[in-house]
Amino acid sequence: MSVLLNGRSISKAEFVNTANSIYTETVAFLTRLSARYSRLLAEPIAKLAGDVLDEAEKANNIFPSDDQRIRLRKTHLLEARASLMALDVRLSHCYDVMMTNPEGAFTNSKGDHLPAGKAREKLDKMSQSLGEKIDRENDLLKGALDYLTRKKKA
Repeated sequence: MSVLLNGRSISKAEFVNTANSIYTETVAFLTRLSARYSRLLAEPIAKLAGDVLDEAEKANNIFPSDDQRIRLRKTHLLEARASLMALDVRLSHCYDVMMTNPEGAFTNSKGDHLPAGKAREKLDKMSQSLGEKIDRENDLLKGALDYLTRKKKA
C-alpha cells in the first residue's frame, strides 16, 4: 500500500533521485544547443551532471557503520556537491549562449523554428526547473553531510 503524498517524508536517499532527475534534465537541456556550440559545451557539462549522479550513488551505497565508512561517504557527498556547484555555473553559461539565439533551440514538427518570444519562454522554464532541482539537491546533500557530522560526534 502506498503512502499519500502529504503523509510522506523525505527519504534519506532522496539526493540520489534528485541527482538522477538533474542528469536527465541536463541532457535534455543540452540537446537544445546548436551543433556549433554543442561540440564545445555539451560533453563537459553532461559529464558534470553524471559526476553528481555517480558520487551520490557511491555515497548512498556506503553504509556509515564505522568512522572509515563515514569519512568515505562524506567524501563522496562532498564530491557530489562540488560537481553540482560547477554544473550550476556551466549551465548558466550555456543558458547565456542559448539566449543569444533562442529561436535556434526549438523547432516544431515541421522543422520550423519557434518565434524568439516563445523560445525564450521555453528556455526560461527549462532553466528554472533545473535551477530549482540544483538548489534542492544542494540542500539534500548538505543535510546528508550534517547528518554524518552529527553521527560521527555521537
